[in-house]
Amino acid sequence: MSEATQAEGLNPELKKHTFEAEVAQLLHLVTHSLYSNADIFVRELVSNASDACDKLRFEATNDDSLYEDDGELKIRIAVDEDAKTITFTDNGIGMNEADAIENLGTIAKSGTKAFLDKLSESQKQDGQLIGQFGVGFYSGFIVADTISVESRKAGEPADKGVRWVSDGTGSFTVEPITKDTRGTAITLHLKEEYSEGEDNYLDRSKIKRLVNKYSDHISLPIQMRKEIWQEDVVDDENDDTPTGGQMVLTDEWETINKASALWTRSSSEIDDDEYVDFYKNITYDMDAPLTWTHNRVEGRVQYTQLLYIPKKAPMDLYTREQQHGLKLYVKRVFIMDDAEQLLPMYLRFVKGVIDSADLPLNVSRELLQESRDVKSIRDGNARRILTLLASLANSEDSDKQEKFAQFYAEFGDVIKEGLGEDAGNKERIAKLLRYATSTQDGLETSFEDYKGRMKDGQKAIYYLTADNLAAAKNSPQLELFKKKGIEVILMTSRVDEWAMNFLTSFDDTPLQNIAKGAVDLGDLQDEAEKAEAEKAEETLKPVVDKLKAALGERAKDVKVSTRLVDSPACLVVGEGELSPQMIQMLQQMGQDVPASKPTLEVNPDHPLIKKLESSEQFDDLAQVIFDQALLADGGQLEDPAAYLKRVNELLMR
Repeated sequence: MSEATQAEGLNPELKKHTFEAEVAQLLHLVTHSLYSNADIFVRELVSNASDACDKLRFEATNDDSLYEDDGELKIRIAVDEDAKTITFTDNGIGMNEADAIENLGTIAKSGTKAFLDKLSESQKQDGQLIGQFGVGFYSGFIVADTISVESRKAGEPADKGVRWVSDGTGSFTVEPITKDTRGTAITLHLKEEYSEGEDNYLDRSKIKRLVNKYSDHISLPIQMRKEIWQEDVVDDENDDTPTGGQMVLTDEWETINKASALWTRSSSEIDDDEYVDFYKNITYDMDAPLTWTHNRVEGRVQYTQLLYIPKKAPMDLYTREQQHGLKLYVKRVFIMDDAEQLLPMYLRFVKGVIDSADLPLNVSRELLQESRDVKSIRDGNARRILTLLASLANSEDSDKQEKFAQFYAEFGDVIKEGLGEDAGNKERIAKLLRYATSTQDGLETSFEDYKGRMKDGQKAIYYLTADNLAAAKNSPQLELFKKKGIEVILMTSRVDEWAMNFLTSFDDTPLQNIAKGAVDLGDLQDEAEKAEAEKAEETLKPVVDKLKAALGERAKDVKVSTRLVDSPACLVVGEGELSPQMIQMLQQMGQDVPASKPTLEVNPDHPLIKKLESSEQFDDLAQVIFDQALLADGGQLEDPAAYLKRVNELLMR
């Protein structure tokens, strides 16, 4: 920002400043692109006024002199039809000159660039992004050609007030003023098109409707001057002739919102539209939430929770550095946004408010991490959300089932992270998981459903991990199970194999990855099959030994398979070892992965394996069989060119 200069021909104490580049760019976009929903300026300026009062209330917990004998915090909106202005006044924390320059002339928030990029992608946004990135003040320039701000910081002398004025183009002025009361008054000088007709914001009833729509949940009183109906008003300019009744503005201020925090009211008093409007206000999400839960928790720790599950996953859901969390209040005093300590990480998509009766008002993020009360709140929130999801999943109501399906499509993979992060709720989480199977393609089968369809004598829940459903359904590992009509759960998410390390059984039934270790079908495999497998192993021993020598360090071992029917070979890793997919994922994340060699299992009945015994190209054929098994398992070839060369040479012979 350029150095301040004295405004030419004006008060010598009036200083002119140039907006920093990003603010100028932002103002251009605001004034030229966000016209599709001009109403948002009411929401944003009321929200900013509420924040200023919250900050004062928080600061005053350590120094109540900041109230200056005016402890009744409030927001007032005044309309002046003659001057064509709307003024938003609060008696909150206020600003001095340095604050005004810093807060209104520059944007220090890291989200500004992201806001500008996002807005530029689609310039006809409806303004939802404005509040999301903390630049709500500038929404006033949608409807105003000039904005003036008069403010004094709480606790500072009356002559330390400041006046900030800008037309929203390239600069602004600041000058010192005397202001007897603390707080801030923001006056919008409306553009012509917004002071008449359908878009007339000088219409008091319109402003009231917008406050009720956007800001009814704010716990502070939002006031406007009261209008009353007066009969037979005398027109002094028309010979004292009564003109009939009309609305007359009084000097009395009336509260136009409910002036109570939504979450402090009984759920029986709140309708769905109010819950939805509150969600949209705190999240800036254009969609209604999928569902929500509102409860007052009594016990050793007392708190109120209003928790929402969004309909859509945010773009930054998997950016763990991004702040996620709930709004934290203590005894209705706002403490912080994005209090991530109030939710386990795998529930980071949940939005809402926690109001604690027990936490200290000066609680910090560091103290939150160490607090036993916060741990109790976090555990309670996790249980409440998982119970809410279970009620959707287990409902016979088709609408609730559809909601759960929507939830799982957006957040199913995130929930799986809880298997490794929340041991206390592992069983609850496992009951929510849904998968495709070898007999059903949709993500509809739970572990409980699978158990209900298990064959007589089946001792384990069988599953297979793969990169996608097609790869899973065509995996050689499935061949024996298809032949015997045994259903297998198909897990196709990247998080599945990691998550299953923490879930070894469900409802006392072990889970078995069919691509790891030996296949033991127990009572599902008869004695004749076992005897035949033992015979094949003895017969093929010379070929197996030769394969071990040919593959050398590539394979941990070579064995005769009991799981293959149509394929010549497959790769198997031992129990507790990393699969090729897991190794690949960890390497892509930049992690060092310990060396792990798979076992090659060969099908003794396949013509290609039988041909090996007498083949003159044994070594090349052995390498190709191993590479093809690796590809079928979703792995990557270390040397694709060498593989192609071998295949081409074999095809030409």
